[in-house]
Amino acid sequence: MLGETIHYGLLVALAIALLVAAFTDIRRRQIDNWLTGAIALAAPAFWWSSGLSLWPDVALQFAVAVGAFAVLAGLFALRMMGGGDVKLLTALALWIAPSLFLKLLIIMALVGGVLTVVMGSWHVMRRQRDKLAIPYGVAIAIGALWVLGTDYLPAAGANVGLG
Repeated sequence: MLGETIHYGLLVALAIALLVAAFTDIRRRQIDNWLTGAIALAAPAFWWSSGLSLWPDVALQFAVAVGAFAVLAGLFALRMMGGGDVKLLTALALWIAPSLFLKLLIIMALVGGVLTVVMGSWHVMRRQRDKLAIPYGVAIAIGALWVLGTDYLPAAGANVGLG
């Protein structure tokens, strides 16, 4: 019972952190390092509450996070993605099961596309000449919250392990 309470408490804390990331990205176009660091540092507690074994479960989480960081750092180097977005997605890869992380990325990309079209249209309608900055942390947060809501909450009836 206590382990289950801790497990869902950690999921609620992650959901709150995602909302904070989205709002700070909207407001300042920045996702704070302390926030992504806290998400990453809380992952081992989530692994424990989920009953993940060190091998292969936790090792697989690390592998996905390292792979995600490598790809996303490349996109950052090409100026296609912000540093805060890279760090947030890498931290989320430590939490989200690999198959569900792919689902998160797909939802994030769809929401990000809609967000870009809406903000781009607004930018053109207001005849702004400055560079358009998309708060992609919003798309990341929506994708992650979608996965949490559909696959990790008890009402979803899904396995909270590695999916």
